[in-house]
Amino acid sequence: MESKKNTKPAKLKIRKGDLVQVIAGDAKGSQGKVTEVIIDKNRAVVEGVNMISKHTKPNAANPNGGIVKQEAAIHISNLALVEPKTGKPTRVGRKTNDAGKLVRVSKKSGEEIK
Repeated sequence: MESKKNTKPAKLKIRKGDLVQVIAGDAKGSQGKVTEVIIDKNRAVVEGVNMISKHTKPNAANPNGGIVKQEAAIHISNLALVEPKTGKPTRVGRKTNDAGKLVRVSKKSGEEIK
């Protein structure tokens, strides 16, 4: 059996700060900004999407404890980047620009994604 410790994580096409749309699952159709990307698990946390109820003990920040709503991580394969121009979800490719730098490119319009 092979160990996965030495394998390099996959290059993800979604980054922190991107506007994404959920294309599969319970939250299908909803949009939000990516707040965190968990590379080794291929997951991302999206603002206002995939909300869960977490039971918390009383602490300094929350003296009463109770149930707190928060975002849970969602798999990258269930997300699509929203193209800034059209506002519709698009797939992401990679190309080298004029300066020789590798950049993300929209598959629908062919435009560079900032």
